Amino acid sequence: MRLAIVEDDPGVGDALVAALRAKDYQADHLRRGADLLLTHDLYDAVILDLGLPDMDGLEVLRKLREVSSVPVLILTARSGERAVIRGLRAGADDYLTKPPRVGELVARLETVTRRTGTPTAPAQPVVVTGDVRVDLQARTVEVAGTPITLTHKEFELVRILVERPGSAVSRQQLMDRIWGDAFAAISRALDVHMAALRAKLQRPHLITTIRGYGYRWETESPGL
Repeated sequence: MRLAIVEDDPGVGDALVAALRAKDYQADHLRRGADLLLTHDLYDAVILDLGLPDMDGLEVLRKLREVSSVPVLILTARSGERAVIRGLRAGADDYLTKPPRVGELVARLETVTRRTGTPTAPAQPVVVTGDVRVDLQARTVEVAGTPITLTHKEFELVRILVERPGSAVSRQQLMDRIWGDAFAAISRALDVHMAALRAKLQRPHLITTIRGYGYRWETESPGL
């Protein structure tokens, strides 16, 4: 796996490169957000600092999400729930504060890049509900014929829900399959990503909340 570590502090960046190379990752140290935007297609995942010299990391992330769904783990000194929520809403797949523990960092990288072991998608790779069309192979979603841009995590939510349309999927199942661990911090992340997904779809009856359990992708979308 080839990683981009976007970090303006040379000491921190070089230390991360060395630690991750010791874990058999191919890691490159980039110092500016523009460097990532020009080379993002070379990488399988990104570790992104928010305090960059040329632009704020959140702006880098928003620009990146316009052209790529590469997994992004924010690694920053900015802490607090508001900072985490802003990062996730901007398109991050996970959020970690400095200084990181290498073992935890590697575990989080594994979860944000994990592919589901056994495919459970329906034989038909295109799922149509009302005027919403999901192409699981192309990883695209259209609403009323217009493509909408989803982050990597938002599309993963759609993919898991449409594997079994009409069936409830628990919050724990979603968190385990997307993040790898169902713990409290990720529970907040699920809420943030689900809210963003619903806002982009603009079809309030398409994803039903099952109170105290999880969510269901409806087989029909009334009131379109």
